[in-house]
Amino acid sequence: MPSCTRRAFLTATLAAAAVRSARSEAPPLRFGVTPVMLDDELGFLNRWARWLERQLGRPVVLVQRSRYRELLDLLLRGRLDLGWICGYPYVQHRKELSLIAVPRFQGRPLYHAYLIVAADSDLKTLADLQGRLFAWADPDSNSGYLYPRFLLTTSGKDPDHYFRRTFFTWGHPRSIDAVAEGLADAAAVDGYVWETLARRAPQRTAGTRVILRSPAFGFPPLVASAALPDALRRELRRLFLAQVQDAEGRALLADLNLDTFSIEEETLYDDIARMAARLAQGAVG
Repeated sequence: MPSCTRRAFLTATLAAAAVRSARSEAPPLRFGVTPVMLDDELGFLNRWARWLERQLGRPVVLVQRSRYRELLDLLLRGRLDLGWICGYPYVQHRKELSLIAVPRFQGRPLYHAYLIVAADSDLKTLADLQGRLFAWADPDSNSGYLYPRFLLTTSGKDPDHYFRRTFFTWGHPRSIDAVAEGLADAAAVDGYVWETLARRAPQRTAGTRVILRSPAFGFPPLVASAALPDALRRELRRLFLAQVQDAEGRALLADLNLDTFSIEEETLYDDIARMAARLAQGAVG
């Protein structure tokens, strides 16, 4: 090999090695999620983390928490870089979080809240639930807490005294199970979760029936901590947008029962923000 060619080869090899070394030494991306609805949940999360690692060229650590508040606190303290949270905590902290991408479900970046009862119950309307045992999903959930409380409040009802008793299940699948197993007369749940379980594990939703569907709301978004560098924020947006174009990425989306991710305006969540503001002000009617 001529000396000039050999030098060029060595230069290119060393440059590539430097890039690989820099990538391997990059700090891990810390990605927070709440439990998903898969039988092999841990296996899925590990596959998603490995896919993200290959795309980003840096380690990815998936951090799983059962409550939105735990994820939110970690994001606000800079202990997480990226999180998949509900639209309700997002609108409360828009100035401290960056909207990265929004999942698309059934062709839209939207979902509905469902009120569910037991399949064999004679309960048919929200009015029938007065004095009953009711399950909330999470106090930081739009579909599992904010929306049903807003619905009651704007109907002139006190959500803290409308039901005989309430309790938190800390998860939409758990709320569905609570109603199906007779532990609650009714619950407010994420319609995407209910529809996904109905498709993947129909035995879990077969014991429930939807009696009310909310208007459409912005789908729970992927958000970044304010401490995340702009360059990495842009790279993550590009990556999630392109996930559907990658065979393994599409398979991961299919496991989540999602179509793709898209970039949306913050105004997608204005309806949730308005509900939160009205409830905070104690407004009715």
